[in-house]
Amino acid sequence: LDVSNNTALTFLSCRSNQLTALDVSANTALTELYCYSNQLTSLDVSNNTALTYLHCDGNPLTSLDVSSNVALTTLKCRNNQLTSLDVSNNTVLGNLFCQANQLTSLDVSSNTALSNLNCPDNLLTSLDVSNNTALGALDCGTNQLTSLDVSSNTALNTLICISNPLTYLNMKNGVTDQLSSFNATSN
Repeated sequence: LDVSNNTALTFLSCRSNQLTALDVSANTALTELYCYSNQLTSLDVSNNTALTYLHCDGNPLTSLDVSSNVALTTLKCRNNQLTSLDVSNNTVLGNLFCQANQLTSLDVSSNTALSNLNCPDNLLTSLDVSNNTALGALDCGTNQLTSLDVSSNTALNTLICISNPLTYLNMKNGVTDQLSSFNATSN
């Protein structure tokens, strides 16, 4: 798929194909990119600084650099082979879906606008969400978490932390009666 001459392109959806490569380096006006369910082994979005929405689920990506994408509000990179994910520069990120990867750590301390964090089916041994006071939904099931503290998350209405070796869970945020969904089974 050659979009190199489409420099005014702001929206690109090329999902559910058999793409093995995608060059969007010339598409600097791009704000939304949907390239999920392909065969992409790499994805370079470093020139796409206007990008607000990136959906690259279901590819065999082993790395993803979103450090230049400071306008990013939604990142969906589920079902890849990512071993690390640095979202420290993405301070306006509101939605992060990174489930079913091979992440051993995830630092979301800079993501104070985060309202939805979906990171199950990884290898996380710790998760600090104390800075994420806007967090409304957290799914961190099927990881290696032994403790979880959501006492700072006063906006929380969904908490799923199933299938971890949790021995400690602090839910004392003062408003736990607003939880509409809570599941901590198989710990």
